[in-house]
Amino acid sequence: MQKYYKLSLSILLTTVILLIKPLASLVFSEEVISQSIIIAQRNNLFIASFAWLLIEFINVLKKFLLKQYDLSDEDNLRSRKLHTQINILEKVMVFIIILLGIGLILLSFESIRKVGVGIFASAGIAGIIVGLSAQKVVGALIAGIQIAITQPFRIDDAVVVENEWGWIEEINLTYVVVRIWDKRRLVLPSTYFLEKPFQNWTRSSADILGTVFLYTDYTIPIDALRSALDQILEGNELWDGEVKVIQVTDTKATHIEVRILVSAKNSPTAWDLRVMVREQMITFIQENYPESLPKTRIAMEAERPVMQ
Repeated sequence: MQKYYKLSLSILLTTVILLIKPLASLVFSEEVISQSIIIAQRNNLFIASFAWLLIEFINVLKKFLLKQYDLSDEDNLRSRKLHTQINILEKVMVFIIILLGIGLILLSFESIRKVGVGIFASAGIAGIIVGLSAQKVVGALIAGIQIAITQPFRIDDAVVVENEWGWIEEINLTYVVVRIWDKRRLVLPSTYFLEKPFQNWTRSSADILGTVFLYTDYTIPIDALRSALDQILEGNELWDGEVKVIQVTDTKATHIEVRILVSAKNSPTAWDLRVMVREQMITFIQENYPESLPKTRIAMEAERPVMQ
């Protein structure tokens, strides 16, 4: 059970710390035991080891729960929701355990306890300074918890942030990691998503529409483009069989804008489908209607003779 070795080690360490004084009394005299630093700090060591035990137990429990929900499934909306909630909940619990552990250890020292009581008693300026310095940190923590509860996005959601398209890879208490399509990582504070607008393409479901724009001459036959799209999508495993639309969405002086809408089961597949449709439609126009590629027309008029 190698994957549980940290949990086993934390249990063993906590047990040893609990039993260290009775075991030491069997070997050493009371004078030696009273002078031992380890025995004197037994309570603090127990707090630290027990905090570690709780953290490892939460980590094992999280992995066990998440194993039941596979993100690789096509319909993974519920899995993404639970992955997001459980991961954030784990981080909140670990943060609280560490904070309480450090606080209890520090309070065991008389000098630190007196300083703490003095600060609480005086409050005033010291409290204001501490509050202002911790404002951003506390704000980021609250934003992380709010994201976990309201879930404007989830793990593996396809998003557009800062004009970059990618997937939510990590949701932490104070920051979020977005995996950009070219494998870069965009790291943003949690407060960003509560203060600025962003696009979430898979908020309610994993399936998505892909858009392809073509710019051609006015002479292109639209029905021929529709037939070509039918042939491209027929039997294609990237297309989910739901949406295929061709529309002329704009006209300019030199060309028309043709928009193609196709649907796919998820955002990576939609990207591949868009690229494939664009390439094959361009090839179709080149081979069958090369005269319908965008062009600029110039009217040449013969110069009229000047009447004397």
